[in-house]
Parts: sequence; C-alpha cells; structure tokens
Amino acid sequence: MSTRPAFPDSSNSSAAAAAAHAASHGSGLGPGFGSLRAAGAAFSPARMGSLRPSRPAQLDPAVADGLAGGMDPQALSEMSHLSAAALLDRVRHSEDPEVVQRVLTLVETVGVDEIAELWSDAEPDSLPGVLWRLYMLRTWMRNNRDSIAQLWRLGEPVATTASAIAGVDQAPTEDDIVRLADSILSGAFVGDFAVALERAAAFTDVVALGLRVAAKRSAPAGAELTAKQTGDATHPATRAARLLHTSANLMTTARTFEQGAHLWRRGRLE
Repeated sequence: MSTRPAFPDSSNSSAAAAAAHAASHGSGLGPGFGSLRAAGAAFSPARMGSLRPSRPAQLDPAVADGLAGGMDPQALSEMSHLSAAALLDRVRHSEDPEVVQRVLTLVETVGVDEIAELWSDAEPDSLPGVLWRLYMLRTWMRNNRDSIAQLWRLGEPVATTASAIAGVDQAPTEDDIVRLADSILSGAFVGDFAVALERAAAFTDVVALGLRVAAKRSAPAGAELTAKQTGDATHPATRAARLLHTSANLMTTARTFEQGAHLWRRGRLE
C-alpha cells in the first residue's frame, strides 16, 4: 500500500490501538490483543448431520457502528494491513518459541475480537485476509476434529499428492487433525508462508470433496428439494444441499489460499 495515514487515537477503536502498538513496537501478542469478543469460527461446524454454509465471521452491528463512528474505512483497511504485517514480522524475527506459541494460541487465549475487527473484512487476496482465514481454519479444524477426520477419509480414500502436500495420510485420527491444524498455522509464521498456504489449500480441497461424497450418500438418487423441504433440516435433500453449499464455500477458500501462495512468491501479498 502506498500511503500510511497516522494511527487514529486509540480511544476511537481498540483495534486501532492494538495495530499501532504492534506496528510501532513489534509486540502485538499480549495486552494489545485484550478485551476480545467471541466472533465465532470462519467455517461452519463440520458435524455430519448439521452442516451449514460457511464464511468468515463478520462484525456484529454494534462493533460495525462503533467503527463507523471512530475511523473511516480507508484508515481501518490500512490498519488491517499494518497489523498483519507487524505480527508476521515480529514472529519471523523472534527466536523465542514462547512468542510462536502465543501467536498460535491467540484465539484460545484472548478470543478473536481484535482479529475480526481488523481482518475479517480484508480483501481475500491480502495478507490480513489470508491470515484471518488461516486462523479460522485452525479453529474450525480443532473444534470439529472428529467430523473433519471422517470427511478427509471420504474425500481421500487413498493417499494422493494432496496427502503429501497437506501432510496427512488417508486415515487421520482426531489427534492428527489437531496436529495438522497447528502445523499449518505455525508454518505460516516460522516456515515458508507460501507452502503453508498450499498445505491449507490441499487440505481444504479434500474436505470439500468429502462433503460432496457425504451429500451424495445422504440424499436418495434423483431426490429434489421442494419449498416445504427447504426449511426441514432433517430432510435428506435439505441436508445434501447444505453439504454441497458448504463444500462450494470451502473450495472457494482453497482457491483463496492458492492465490495467496502465488502472490506471496511474487512479493505481492500485502
């Protein structure tokens, strides 16, 4: 980004204060990320019987109204990019494993309010937009480890290149899913950022395929969804439609990760 406006007064936005602290002091990991609101996971719960369409969590109206009154969209966008770059730079230049651990567990320790406020509306092909999706992917994987392990086995019944890229075999356990979730996010901070995004894309693609398989199995052949059935979450056709919707959203997210990897390697992910 070509211009960098002065940081707004911290009283206008807790997000602005955290970003200013992160950008100027390189810490962005502790007190600056306090007072967070639970914004929810970016991905829908992966329970096999109750999947819902997924998208990154959005700011609730109260937070959005507060931001609108405290700083303009351009300033907030600038803050989003600055804070993402500062956080990534801080971890990459630190030799302290505790710093990496604090970043990895940011959602569990302080919630996602600050992250959501700063990053959830960022462009998908931007550094804050990609980091937001990586954090939410990890949260989703850890919270739904059992269902996701099942979906992986449906989408990847035999090991393929996706297994090798993601770093998981064709029959992962719940613990494998948790370890993979941590590995992908930590790899983005301490390893090759593009490789981490490619691992996230490969994993998300296979889970999306697993959802398509589950959808095909859940609905009778030739079943069509009627207006009455649309609101019936227990109807096989309704369930199949929701599985397919979620699958499509995950595939879009996978393409976002791939595009992010491409831009990073060209030095254009900002």
